[in-house]
Amino acid sequence: MLDTGYLLTSLIFSSIGIGYFVYGKRQHHKVARYAGIGLMIYPYFVTAVPVMIVAGLALMSAPRLIRA
Repeated sequence: MLDTGYLLTSLIFSSIGIGYFVYGKRQHHKVARYAGIGLMIYPYFVTAVPVMIVAGLALMSAPRLIRA
């Protein structure tokens, strides 16, 4: 279950999630903050790398698509 692709993908999206969370917290942007939390948490529940990439890209695009 813990192959290199899974670990690398989860590390990349979790790191991006930390950036989104910090940005959302400082700028008071709720969608970016929650997208960051989602990016940090979802790799624990998704084990397939292609699904993880699609879900990560969807979470990364959420702040641009949702204006709150």
